[in-house]
Amino acid sequence: MRVALFTDTFTPQVNGVAKTLQRFVNYLDHQNVEYIIFAPDGNQQSVNTEQVKGFKSVPLYLYPECRLSLPNLSTIRKQLEAFQPDLIHIATPFNIGFAGLYYGKKLSIPMVGSYHTNFDRYLQYYDLNILSKWIWKYMRWFHAPFRQTFVPSEETKRDLIQRGFQNISIWSRGVDCQLFHPDYDHTAVREMYNIDEPYILTYVGRLAPEKDLDVFLKIAESLPPSLQKQVHWLVAGDGPIACELKAAAPKNMTFTGYVEGEHLARIYATSTLMVFPSSTETFGNVVLESMAAGTPVIGAQAGGVQGIIAHNETGKLCTPGHVDEFIEAISDLLFNKKLLKEMEIRARLYAKGCSWTSIFDDLLLQYEVAIDETIMSYA
Repeated sequence: MRVALFTDTFTPQVNGVAKTLQRFVNYLDHQNVEYIIFAPDGNQQSVNTEQVKGFKSVPLYLYPECRLSLPNLSTIRKQLEAFQPDLIHIATPFNIGFAGLYYGKKLSIPMVGSYHTNFDRYLQYYDLNILSKWIWKYMRWFHAPFRQTFVPSEETKRDLIQRGFQNISIWSRGVDCQLFHPDYDHTAVREMYNIDEPYILTYVGRLAPEKDLDVFLKIAESLPPSLQKQVHWLVAGDGPIACELKAAAPKNMTFTGYVEGEHLARIYATSTLMVFPSSTETFGNVVLESMAAGTPVIGAQAGGVQGIIAHNETGKLCTPGHVDEFIEAISDLLFNKKLLKEMEIRARLYAKGCSWTSIFDDLLLQYEVAIDETIMSYA
């Protein structure tokens, strides 16, 4: 199998899509599957640069971690014709993705796509709701030629089907349970950030309006007095509203900036709970990472997050935006050590069943089906 991947976000950009695609490329290397990647330019040291065809790019306004590139169409055609892919996978609907769609049609190469981000739901946070109708019209047109459109959760699948999309399949997400685990020395994180309080409540993710971080701050400010002095808040991530959040944050809140790898794994493992109020996630990679570290998550009952958290088993789900529900959930667990310990164990066990290898194995099988369908259509 020879796969051509078109994406407007890739290493070294920092977001769930880029990280997932990087893991997938590592998997393809291990499986000896030939591939070529068309992506924004960057310092892509972690992949074979001969396989990555980069194009100059600028940050996307609503989502700077994605890039708007200016791909050279004639160069792409030459590279595709030389590579002769069996399948094109288009991961994003912007310029590079559009170039993949154009040549997939023109060269009669079977195509699949993936839907990772609820850009439509972001519009309300930037006062751009007027664009919603046109975005969905474009997205339906863009995905129509694909043999399959892969989404990360059942919730996203239902949403797209209701909006008129067809041929929707699940491509879930996994977690590295050898990196994310509970058995780290918890003193290192406490010493690094000068934390003396007994409980650490953590948020991990992009610092942007669509993550409902206004709700997060209200939760932090509104904890009952009996808990307020016992809690330290840790915010791991960066983004366009980082300065605004820091200015409004209570004294018992520390911002780490962007962290990854073992440092991030230690933060998860040292935390008592992760609090994740975002209602716009198609999946929620950080939720699964936290659970792998044995740290239950209190999240919004929306999007893909509600498909990961089992309410009152591996964490708690709260109505999006309802600060009182989040506070009640936090209080319930911090005052019930037995239940908290049971959730820690169940969260870790759930995550251990989410293997990246099995998820990518299944994706390759779906690739083969898409290729076979094309062969049959010509028979």
